[in-house]
Amino acid sequence: MEAATLTCAGVTAWKTLMVCGQVKPGDTVLVLGTGSVSLFALQFAKIAGARVIATSSSEEKLEKLKRFGADIVVNYKAVPDWGQKARVLTDGRGVHHVIEVGGPGTLAHSIAACRMGGHIALIGVLTGFADKFRSRPLFSNQIRVSGISIGSRADQEDMIRAIEANRLKPAIDRGFPLQEIANAFKHYESQKHFGKVCLEL
Repeated sequence: MEAATLTCAGVTAWKTLMVCGQVKPGDTVLVLGTGSVSLFALQFAKIAGARVIATSSSEEKLEKLKRFGADIVVNYKAVPDWGQKARVLTDGRGVHHVIEVGGPGTLAHSIAACRMGGHIALIGVLTGFADKFRSRPLFSNQIRVSGISIGSRADQEDMIRAIEANRLKPAIDRGFPLQEIANAFKHYESQKHFGKVCLEL
């Protein structure tokens, strides 16, 4: 079941941080939410020696993020200007990398969180496709935006070696037997999951 998480969510997070981001020890990574790519990114950032700021609107999930290694957690409902909050948490310098899964509704905050020369990995568009944000900070802060769509076989092989060496365990919320596939989708759509929902074959 854990292996099922690697070929999409895992390798996407790996490509985001390790290949495109070139994350280094001492970097600060901002991960949005508790979806599977964000959780893998949190774990990969930690094994790379980075500091992680993680967001959620659920206090329960924020506690889980701490257990997964998040150094600082921010409730984005309690702190609507969470991009600026992330900047404050880095002594005004901003984060090195943002795992951006929201799209238009969160991108302006991610830009605000980024330091000069920072990197935003645009992975998802959970807030839709209509895009209205101020582009000037991208230019003035020389922020690099990468559109990420999974990774290569070589990326996956590198990731698996790192997972084995660090004994990393994927976050799985719940498993379902194949005959309960409808319930699995209902559980996923309820948006109460943490990490991945997997089918047991």
